[in-house]
Amino acid sequence: MKQVYRLTTFALLSLFTATTVHSDEGMYPISEIARLNLSKKGLQLTALELFNPNETCLIDGICRVNGCTGSFVSPEGLIITNHHCAYRAIQSASTTKNDYLKNGFQAKTKATEIPAAGYTVRVTEAFSDVSTEVLSVAKADMSFVDRSKAISRKRKLIEKRAEENNPGMRAEVAEMFTGKTYVLFLYTYIKDVRLVFAPPSSIGNFGGDVDNWEWPRHTGDFSFMRAYVAPDGSTADYSPDNVPYQPKRFIQVAPQGANEGDYVMLLGYPGRTARHKTSSFLAFEQDVRLPYIVDLYGRQINTMEKAGEQDRAVALTLLSRIKSLANTEKRSRGQLKGLTRKQIVEKRAAEEQKLQAYIDADPVRKATYGKLLSNIDSVYQKMSETAAAEANFQNLRSTSQLLRLAFTIYDAAHERKKPDLERESAYMDRNFSQTVSRLMMIQKDLNLDVDQSLLAQLLERMKNDAMEVPALDGLELDDLYSETQLKDPKFLQSCLNQTIEQLNANSDPFIQLIVKLYPQYLELRESSKARDGQLGLCYGELITLKQQFLETDFVPDANGTLRLTFGTVRGYSPEDAVYKSPATTLSGVVAKTTGVAPFITPDKVLNMAEKRDFGPYMHPELKDIPIAILYDTDTTGGNSGSPILNGKGQLVGVNFDRAFEATINDFAWNTEYSRSIGVDIRYVLWITDTVYGAKHLIREMGLN
Repeated sequence: MKQVYRLTTFALLSLFTATTVHSDEGMYPISEIARLNLSKKGLQLTALELFNPNETCLIDGICRVNGCTGSFVSPEGLIITNHHCAYRAIQSASTTKNDYLKNGFQAKTKATEIPAAGYTVRVTEAFSDVSTEVLSVAKADMSFVDRSKAISRKRKLIEKRAEENNPGMRAEVAEMFTGKTYVLFLYTYIKDVRLVFAPPSSIGNFGGDVDNWEWPRHTGDFSFMRAYVAPDGSTADYSPDNVPYQPKRFIQVAPQGANEGDYVMLLGYPGRTARHKTSSFLAFEQDVRLPYIVDLYGRQINTMEKAGEQDRAVALTLLSRIKSLANTEKRSRGQLKGLTRKQIVEKRAAEEQKLQAYIDADPVRKATYGKLLSNIDSVYQKMSETAAAEANFQNLRSTSQLLRLAFTIYDAAHERKKPDLERESAYMDRNFSQTVSRLMMIQKDLNLDVDQSLLAQLLERMKNDAMEVPALDGLELDDLYSETQLKDPKFLQSCLNQTIEQLNANSDPFIQLIVKLYPQYLELRESSKARDGQLGLCYGELITLKQQFLETDFVPDANGTLRLTFGTVRGYSPEDAVYKSPATTLSGVVAKTTGVAPFITPDKVLNMAEKRDFGPYMHPELKDIPIAILYDTDTTGGNSGSPILNGKGQLVGVNFDRAFEATINDFAWNTEYSRSIGVDIRYVLWITDTVYGAKHLIREMGLN
């Protein structure tokens, strides 16, 4: 595995040249660390101590936990991440009798740790540049659809081959620059993950959606999980015989935390950003997609919240989905506000006017790139024309969980007949067990009344948008829901084993509805691939052109691969005459507590606050327990759970959010308003140790 590093590190360094060393903007690939000269910023480690392709280093203590980030904080696979990242595991294990969301959870011993169904942990082990191999299949005379399919197939082939050569590992070919550069990542892949400690939601989600994406925050957004492997160290599904995973490196906790002006850095797996996309893409987001999401998700959240108001059992089945939708809805509102307020579309368009002038100034460039920007614009224009119809139709099978089950069953029957590399990724042999596991989790939380209400709302929306879908004409929802058997796990499993012909004859009304709708879904899939093929080609050319025009290289957009970002603990001024300092305290929690959700605080916390029972975790200057900190690192979704590290590489907090103004980070970063938010390690330790007495975890982290 180390040999892969040794052969490829220098090739990767040539891809991404960090030209902004005087700025803190950038989610840098780990290959960039040696070029950043972080000692001038406050790093007290060498670059090789952060990332060394041939030796154990700090990044070996960082992991991906589903779509979030985590850190190993003990030699026995103990992981700290966010409460909201562990939320699905907590919710899934909760019942009205054992309500871990409400009351919190603590495993006194490893034997009482709860399996986190559907969770996996990845640790980056190696990477290599495979751009030439991937793009070798893209021919000039290909249609856009064929180009997209050929590249997709080649990526799958490389992943499959890598996993065959590295048994037990997980491979992923990540597109770094759209249509231009591709990197193969290899991961240690852990499938047995367990819940160890979670504070009550009144701590882990204090302030709820009211405070979400806001500063000041007073949220203890943390939980502990543990990774397990088979006794021989290989990856394995859950078994009581499994043993704690032993990471090559774990992150040392620094109980002194971080204070204003301190250097901090984050390592993590940020999701997708779009800083290299054109103004036409941003206009599509601003005018079409984001307003649709805000409206649709807002209505769905309201429906689900009302359904769970009087019945905690119902609420428990819906809370994870509500939280996910609410997070996206509020982020989308923030992005809409930022796009318009900061005139991001107009600024990007002005940059493109200069680029077009550069193109037109040279006959050779004009012949090669003259229509590049207009070709990209035309794609988004066509998307805008069909956006409402496509969004409504695609959301049919995400709004109704029963339609999602039926679609996946029927789609799987079609895809699984194809050769493995020709299938959609979810149905490949290497992925199908996870797909089935997700279906079972969706089914577990089914609420037919809510599902029917949400589907009725979307059908009404389609009617108002004058959408004509013959398969939906005369649909009787009462009959649909009363006659379906998809709520039965045994029936669901039997359907997954049926052929296309058997499903065509299946009497379940949801499956029959999908049989009628399926051709239209296939058309949308093909049109999406055509767009991807065209945009991939265009954006690859655009990056090359911009590198020539600006005479520089760029850091690639975030894409779920391991990145570094750095900055300082720092406040900001979001508007005239307003300054927000970078730390909150326990006194703020007490002052904010009303006893009414989402501002409820457990009596234990209030009593200890009143007694000033702070143990060793009191801030020496504030004379209080620090709760959250604010810093100017460059983050996005996926950085949830990222360790906030000091200059020595020690854990001083756990990242969980951005300020509302920084939701625009996905499109543009600015030192004045881009701020990230994390829970201070002193609050984590005070809650874990002093308040809830989990001293065994304190000892395990080496803090006696």
